[in-house]
Amino acid sequence: MSDTPPQFPPPPPSPSSSPSPETHVIDYRAAEQLLAARDPRGAVKLLDSVIAAHPENTAARLLRARAFFAAAQLRPAELEFELVLEREPDNAFAHFALARTHERAGRPDQARKHFRLAAALDPRPDYLAAARFEE
Repeated sequence: MSDTPPQFPPPPPSPSSSPSPETHVIDYRAAEQLLAARDPRGAVKLLDSVIAAHPENTAARLLRARAFFAAAQLRPAELEFELVLEREPDNAFAHFALARTHERAGRPDQARKHFRLAAALDPRPDYLAAARFEE
């Protein structure tokens, strides 16, 4: 018998400090839940890391814009909606949400433009009603 202690293999390397893609999906889904639970600031915090890792992710940007809007952070919401529309100019929801943002910020002319674009892209009853084409 030997007096030497048993040799164990070295521990596996520690995971890198950057989250995995799966973590970003989990964070995105959690942010959706936080927004639904009326915690937009919590949603923004989770989405910040997702967008930092994937700045091209328009779904995450759209969700963060909605969270900014829900938190009454209108300028950041406006910037995010505009970025989404730069990438997806035919996104009716983004036009509608940007219109609501302009409306809430007291800019009815800009709001009307985006309400009308939303209705032209997707003639949903709520988009059509907001567009007020008869005016």
